[in-house]
Amino acid sequence: MSNSPQLITDRLILRKFTGEPEDIEAMFTILSDIETNRFLPWFPVKDLDEARQHVQERFLNTYNGEKGYRYAICLKEDNIPVGYIGLSEGESHDFGYGLRRDLWHRGIVTEAAKAVVQRLRADKMDFITATHDVNNPRSGAVMRKIGMKYCYSYVEQWQPKNIRVIFRMYQLNLDGMTDRVYTGYKKNYPDYFIENIDA
Repeated sequence: MSNSPQLITDRLILRKFTGEPEDIEAMFTILSDIETNRFLPWFPVKDLDEARQHVQERFLNTYNGEKGYRYAICLKEDNIPVGYIGLSEGESHDFGYGLRRDLWHRGIVTEAAKAVVQRLRADKMDFITATHDVNNPRSGAVMRKIGMKYCYSYVEQWQPKNIRVIFRMYQLNLDGMTDRVYTGYKKNYPDYFIENIDA
């Protein structure tokens, strides 16, 4: 397994985060925006110290292991983070992403996601999952664009925001085992069901 190898696409550089001020300030812009973080599992950060802690815990610390697939999404012209994308280290292999609001609807996350999936496939990852709030269908559109398939929905009392959320779970099997469905969310959240989703 490779440890967050740098990836290059037509418009983007996907690289490791650093602890340098430029990266922290860029992430503060993303993490402090209320709308950008509306559907994410944390509250917007209040200052640079909170942004630095977030980068340390969710990115820098993961690079010490073998599978640190967590990237800063940067535009080629300046190599400054405008978003992030990566894979959790848990059994769900949860795929997640976020992007600065002024760059939404330009296909940037889809472009980044396709590059990461290609890398995961090359590194023999067996599958990935991803979830989105039913009120955030654009995230589901990204999942479908990279080949993920809807599997089921479940209800969670989401923390730390303590709100009831219906999540849709998508999966992409990278090893050819097309019938595999990750059931961990069903086990943890027994209020689950299958929706009729046109996609």
